[in-house]
Amino acid sequence: MDWTAIVLSVRLAAIVSAILLMIGLPIAYWLTFSSWRWRFVVESIVALPLVLPPTVLGFYLLVALGSRSPIGRAWEGLTGHGLAFTFEALVIASILYSLPFAVQPIAASFAQIDRTLLEASATLGAGGFETFRRVMIPLSIEGILAAVVLTFAHTIGEFGVVLMVGGNLPGVTRTVSISIYDSVQAFDFASAHETALLLLVFSFSALAAVYALLRKPWAVAPLS
Repeated sequence: MDWTAIVLSVRLAAIVSAILLMIGLPIAYWLTFSSWRWRFVVESIVALPLVLPPTVLGFYLLVALGSRSPIGRAWEGLTGHGLAFTFEALVIASILYSLPFAVQPIAASFAQIDRTLLEASATLGAGGFETFRRVMIPLSIEGILAAVVLTFAHTIGEFGVVLMVGGNLPGVTRTVSISIYDSVQAFDFASAHETALLLLVFSFSALAAVYALLRKPWAVAPLS
């Protein structure tokens, strides 16, 4: 079993989950309470990774992060090396690929909050941020926890996007899913089976935790 790849994947998933929690909360809030006529456009962009083939997303990210792109040139000027095929590129790709898994459960929880509670908080003199922190967050904690679990699990199991953007560099960009692929390519089915079984147990446990939190079989489905 490739423990180096497992540790790297866990590290990647932890970083991505933390960043997406900070990003997902304001996005989910805006999607829930915004009355903008073209809000569905933003909803579609957020949900796009659910239907977009990972290789397509990975290809365009590789172009966007490559040495010929403005982002790639700026990164190389700051750090002295390219951005593509680095751990940082994996983080960026994973954030975009797992975004809907963070935003949608939180938005679903926000939508279920009784608006009269928010109005009562405002009547008592609490500002918008104070209401968000002391009323909305506690009432949506199950959805927030579900988002963290789903994001972590989804990042652990990524393959196409991370392979396109990060390649297969041992200890740098080789994640656990790529390690399984390498084992199969080398006809090392025993090692592939061990790692795949570990991911199977982890994925089942993650989903069981989400369903236990939300108690609703549709809770992890895309928002309509």
